[in-house]
Amino acid sequence: MTREEYLKEIEKVNENGFYKEDWGSLSSHETPKWFKEAKFGIFIHYGVYSVPAFGNEWYSRNMYNRDEREYKHHVETYGPQSKFGYKDFIPMFKAENFDAHRWIETFKKAGAKYVVPVMEHHDGFAMYDTEFNKWNAANMGPKKNIVGELREECGKQGLTFCGSSHRAEHYFFMNLGREFDSDVNDDNYRDFYGPAVLCPEWQNEQFTNSTENPDSKGPDQDWLEDWTVRTAEIIDRYQPGMLYFDWWIQNKAFKPYLKKICAYYYNRAKEWGREVTICYKHHAFPPDVATFDVERGALSEISPRYWQTDTAIGNRSWCYIQDNEYKSGYKLVCDLVDAVSKNGNFLLNLGPKSDGTFTPQDEKALSEIGQWLSVNGEGIYGSTYWSQYKEGDTVIASGSFNDGAEVAYTASDFRFTYKAGYVYAYWMRPNGQDVKIKALKTEPIRELLVDKVSLLSTGEDLEFTRNEEGMTIKAKDSFKSDMPLCFKIKLL
Repeated sequence: MTREEYLKEIEKVNENGFYKEDWGSLSSHETPKWFKEAKFGIFIHYGVYSVPAFGNEWYSRNMYNRDEREYKHHVETYGPQSKFGYKDFIPMFKAENFDAHRWIETFKKAGAKYVVPVMEHHDGFAMYDTEFNKWNAANMGPKKNIVGELREECGKQGLTFCGSSHRAEHYFFMNLGREFDSDVNDDNYRDFYGPAVLCPEWQNEQFTNSTENPDSKGPDQDWLEDWTVRTAEIIDRYQPGMLYFDWWIQNKAFKPYLKKICAYYYNRAKEWGREVTICYKHHAFPPDVATFDVERGALSEISPRYWQTDTAIGNRSWCYIQDNEYKSGYKLVCDLVDAVSKNGNFLLNLGPKSDGTFTPQDEKALSEIGQWLSVNGEGIYGSTYWSQYKEGDTVIASGSFNDGAEVAYTASDFRFTYKAGYVYAYWMRPNGQDVKIKALKTEPIRELLVDKVSLLSTGEDLEFTRNEEGMTIKAKDSFKSDMPLCFKIKLL
């Protein structure tokens, strides 16, 4: 279909569908059961930016920013941007060792239940076969429908396929290349570099209040309709179980189009007989319409609304870079448990090398998480929050971009989940000694009655006593662990 035909189709579906293009109608949508039960997913940043493997996934912007080290690196390594631009990395992006079966198999062994490849990042290169962007991996570079192959393998191996679109930001993303002699100014590549709209600051007031500012250079109708159609194509062609949007769609100009595409997605899913959700940042959607996402961060308390955190194994970049720093398996497991205890999901990113292989650090982290979940996942998958999410003094700060440092848990720190008559108490920093859980103390009249306690990873029953100060669990040799342990507490 042409863009105009697709827009008419969207209107038709929404006119006849259950969900209408307003928040009142869309707020009746519920978070999918599968998503709440899954708890753990894999995010993938893989694209043209994996070729220079320098700085981070914003290389396509920063190589044109004369104030950034990527600019200097680019000139010294590849030559001036007028001679070698971002587009010239595409032939170097071959994905010669990409193996969708192995990727999904690895994620499944890690314990993930859903997979979220970035289908298009801010750089404008689509990792999927599409009618609306000739600059795509099926047509050039790898000449493979990377996303399509991953979707097929998800179906074969029983994982839920999801997708992420960062297309919205491409409206301005390459604009710094307009300020000097670079290939961004070559009209032959306008359909790749996008409008590259110039403005004093890429996130200034012009973009957030575009309908009120007469001098605005924010997204115009042509761009917004194009974004809507491209997103609808992703929905129809790849039928993701969850659609993830990066930032910038929260801006005012997008609001009518967010309602339109949200209604279309939810109506299409109803036709398919499937449950879906949208994950968003900031205030792009009302909290009862879609699923709130915290980037590289956490919440400080149990959320009444289901939510998700997304973070990366690598601290410096979402994509592969040569000098990345990596989180330990212990930290990632702790972050997973913390998110689940607060009524959330944990979406973990890795950045494959441009050839399609994983770094040893990524492989190690995924293996450690998988081994831990294989014996401790019962208290994660399908669980919900308990009356309190934690015990102990250690708290993870609320908000985005605070996930880098390893949290200094102590032997007094616990995180709790609940499922089907059992409380699961995760001991965040085992020390091999007797365990005391204050939350399980005896209380007159209101006392929580406990039948038995076992160690989830081994199944062995444990000796315990309770008084007005707490529950004490007698230590065993199996309490010696470098990873969190879980006590399965059966309630009467």
